[in-house]
Amino acid sequence: MKIEQQYYNILWHKQPKDILLAIEQAGRTCYKSEDKITETSATPFVERLIASGHESVLEHQSFSVRFITDRGVTHELVRHRLASFSQESTRYCNYSKDKFGNDLTFILPTFLYGYGSDNPSWEHWQKAMEDSEDRYFELLEDGLTPQEARSVLPNSLKTEIVVTANIREWRTILKQRTSKKAHPQMRDLMTPLLFELDTCLTPLFYDIVDLNLYV
Repeated sequence: MKIEQQYYNILWHKQPKDILLAIEQAGRTCYKSEDKITETSATPFVERLIASGHESVLEHQSFSVRFITDRGVTHELVRHRLASFSQESTRYCNYSKDKFGNDLTFILPTFLYGYGSDNPSWEHWQKAMEDSEDRYFELLEDGLTPQEARSVLPNSLKTEIVVTANIREWRTILKQRTSKKAHPQMRDLMTPLLFELDTCLTPLFYDIVDLNLYV
């Protein structure tokens, strides 16, 4: 059994500066002001779009993110219907195989961050994960298929999911999932993503940072 912390990787379809330029090109079509495009005009133009609520223009650009997290988080993430998802399948992945290291990997819950293995809650959680792993492999040995044996797997099981969405939908996802009302495990995953996007695509996400993280 392995235990990991959750993380993510952004899979850019194009460079961030080119995303801003493409949004500006689409937006200026509305006003036929393409002649005003310069090397530095994209950022202030996109800022004005956000401030005016003219977010439909943001739908012209997208990017993907690979999340390595637990299945509890992905159950919530796939509710965002305007995104596209490709997820590691427990129906077809047989974790007894060599390519999976012949064991299961679990994602450490946020409520156990900072605690050692001598903490009672850590011990109880770890024992529950060990028990689920044992039962899973026993069911496979009994001749059950992975899609049958997976019935004993917990929410803490590690999974990978690639999420693709346009910029407008990413704004919705991040606005909801970095809110203080969001599930702590989800917020722990999405907050550093929001900070990174705010660095790369500042005019597209700065208002969400101010709304959810600096209030």
